Amino acid sequence: MSRIIDLNVIKKDEWMGGLLIRFAAAPESLSLASAGKEAGDVRLNPAEKEALVSLGLKDKVKAETLRRVGGALVRWLEKNEIEGAGVDLASLTESGLPVPEAAFALAEGLLLGAFKFKRHKTGQAARPAIIINLLAESALDETTALVEKAGVLADGTNLARELTHEPPNVINPVTLAEKVKNLAAEAGLKCTILDERQLAEMGAGAIVAVGKGSATPSRLIVLEHEGVPNGDNRPVALVGKAITFDTGGYSLKSVEGIVGMKYDKSGGMVVIAALVAAARLRLKTRIVGVVAAAENMISGIAYRPNDILKSLSGKTIEIISTDAEGRLVLADALTYTQQAYGPRAVIDLATLTGGVITALGSVRAGIMSNDEGLSQALIAAGESTYERLWPLPLDEEYFEQIKGDDSDIKNSGGKKAHPVIGGMFLKQFVGDSTPWAHIDIAGVGNAEADLPYCPKGATGFGVRLLLEYIQNLA
Repeated sequence: MSRIIDLNVIKKDEWMGGLLIRFAAAPESLSLASAGKEAGDVRLNPAEKEALVSLGLKDKVKAETLRRVGGALVRWLEKNEIEGAGVDLASLTESGLPVPEAAFALAEGLLLGAFKFKRHKTGQAARPAIIINLLAESALDETTALVEKAGVLADGTNLARELTHEPPNVINPVTLAEKVKNLAAEAGLKCTILDERQLAEMGAGAIVAVGKGSATPSRLIVLEHEGVPNGDNRPVALVGKAITFDTGGYSLKSVEGIVGMKYDKSGGMVVIAALVAAARLRLKTRIVGVVAAAENMISGIAYRPNDILKSLSGKTIEIISTDAEGRLVLADALTYTQQAYGPRAVIDLATLTGGVITALGSVRAGIMSNDEGLSQALIAAGESTYERLWPLPLDEEYFEQIKGDDSDIKNSGGKKAHPVIGGMFLKQFVGDSTPWAHIDIAGVGNAEADLPYCPKGATGFGVRLLLEYIQNLA
């Protein structure tokens, strides 16, 4: 994956000249009146080779403002075919944030806003990267370290976006496993792939069943970041749903609903990218990533409504809807993760339910958890990164909707409390003593239109959130 901008931190007195970009906030800066008061507005002064970028109203500026300004700025540079610029970091003092922290947020916005997925477009000549020099007058080492960290976080998010964008004829469970092997080797991660034969032999009947209708059978992909051993070396486990394409199976989706189902692998791609970024950041915490990969298709041997499956946990599941397949692959992945690693916390991410979109739209992801401390820590990390979460309940009464008649549990409980029922189903596969959180990213995993620092399509939501949470553990 290549960047379309080359971002560096240098001393201001070493800059060789060119377009200088400064920032200003209203109402303190009178010059802002002609530039506009919306954050991200750019006013170019060609005679002085300067551009003034609005931070908006000074008392409203925060880290998220600077991310959005970074996204707007990189679009402006590209639109105006500017090949290089110097950014006066001293002018970021108007943000009210310390310059290193402000530079970190701005760098995130620049690098995230620069993402484009053009791998399958023809006839477009590659353009050289835009060189952006961040000009520092003080705290050079701290600023450099934070900008480099922003680069790793943005690269991780953009990797998740890139993988999610890939179409199902390119990424399926088998090709994804091969791709992850290569990424793991490059990052220094341990990688284990369990194929459909191994999964069947161990009794993981749920994930095997979901993939039976496809020519490319299911895979369980496991990544391990060893970290630095300490007194409690139990890992934090990240579990991701990776349905590489979802037809809905025999509970077939509509013509409109089936388009875009390549995005149903978003949660798994976020887990993969988070592990790669964790290795690059050399995080001290031991981390395990488990990705449940399957393609939900229709064939003569595909699973059906009314089938009863035996999961890896031993629990039996009656299939009410073959379009509630994500919770099936996650059930076996959650069981495997606990059996194999005894983690100190388990966090799963999935584009699980349309109901969470009805409840929360595309602003926040839903979080359900059996541990208040874990839930609050993740919510706090989400506020910091602006990958925001909102808690949903898991009262035991909800289980009545999925209590089995001829099996232990049903995989669907109808439309009532849809996102909560998805979380309640998963909860049945988590031990009471294991802190666990489920994050439903169905509403935030892909964008229907351009966002301030994310173009239309896959967002990579969750990479920065998870890494913020893990770094805070230290």
